Amino acid sequence: MASDLPPAYTALTRHPMMPQTNHDEAARFNFLAHFNRFLSGDIGRGNRIAYKNRVLPKFREEHGRNPKHRYEIRDAMNRDDWHRMWSALKRNSMEMRQHFGRQVVLRQLDALDAIASQYNTGSGLLELDSAISQPEYQTAVDIHCQPGGYHGGEREGDVTVGANYDVGLFATTGGALGGLNDGGGQAVVEWAKREYPDWQPARILDIGATIGHNAVPIAQAYPDAEVIAIDTAAASLRYGAARAAAMGVKNIRFIQASGEDLSRWDDGSFDWVQTTMFLHELSAKSMPRILAEANRVLKPGGLIFHVEQPQYSNEMPLFEQFMRDWDAFNNNEPFWSAMHGQDLKQVMADAGFPQDSQFVAGVRAVVDPDIFPPAADGEEEDFGRAAIWNAYGAWKSGALNKVEAE
Repeated sequence: MASDLPPAYTALTRHPMMPQTNHDEAARFNFLAHFNRFLSGDIGRGNRIAYKNRVLPKFREEHGRNPKHRYEIRDAMNRDDWHRMWSALKRNSMEMRQHFGRQVVLRQLDALDAIASQYNTGSGLLELDSAISQPEYQTAVDIHCQPGGYHGGEREGDVTVGANYDVGLFATTGGALGGLNDGGGQAVVEWAKREYPDWQPARILDIGATIGHNAVPIAQAYPDAEVIAIDTAAASLRYGAARAAAMGVKNIRFIQASGEDLSRWDDGSFDWVQTTMFLHELSAKSMPRILAEANRVLKPGGLIFHVEQPQYSNEMPLFEQFMRDWDAFNNNEPFWSAMHGQDLKQVMADAGFPQDSQFVAGVRAVVDPDIFPPAADGEEEDFGRAAIWNAYGAWKSGALNKVEAE
């Protein structure tokens, strides 16, 4: 059905900082979006068939039992021809996405750098700190197969990685994050406005902001608030600040800082601390530190809110856990599997958020339904590829804020 197809790449919203694509470049992105949809749909469903009809019976024959955990399923599935074919194609799609985006950006890098410099000069939205070093867990691999991860570049002071991220995300997600690729941030805003319509947070901290896809919608939704978007990656922040300035957003600042050390901000500085698809990028040592710092800078009665894929649990079938783990081993997501296997509620409790203050909510990307009709309720989630997430939140104990008092 035509309604099941991804929207054309030309539906991407063109803000002034967005790299320009010619006919052939847009056609490549269109091919990629349809290729990804095919892999996650008709071809992807073959993984479950292969597991049920071949892999699981063979495992039972060899071991006399069912698999005990997702890693046993992974070892068995990696010997199946269908899964190996699907996995190779999927990895290739990730690499094509990066090659397509880099080709677009490098062709016009001089112009993009000049535009970014023009917007960032005098805007007051960008604050870089050369003393901030990149965490080793971010430099060890090219995250998401992006050359240079989110911190690298082709030359000093360029916007290569930020521009590449922005120009290709629409094709990667098949438009599921909307014309501005900001459906995740819009989902957070929709949740907050629905659940707490009278809440007016004055200061908001977004940790791991990259180029601001998720922080900018929050700033737009709360124009009287001061939004601080931090990341260690200057290359992403440089593009993100220019993008926000080009969109006319003035109540946000992009600051180069590490979430592990928020000492520049006093205790209780923020009403809301936000992360979006960030926790799975963190090492086992860094995540507790970041959560503890988030607790310190959060006001009593303030909100911490983490948008993530659901944690693995005894209720989640092992096959689904295995499928969700694909990125950990094939898309340069080294901490994905371990992070989603943790008891996140206990990790947050250890960081100072008691379990009785925590909650889990569901959020879904908010997009233009005329461009990308939302998935129907009950439609199968594509093992983490759909723009539907869990949110793990907590209200910091202490004096009640307005939201709790109401």
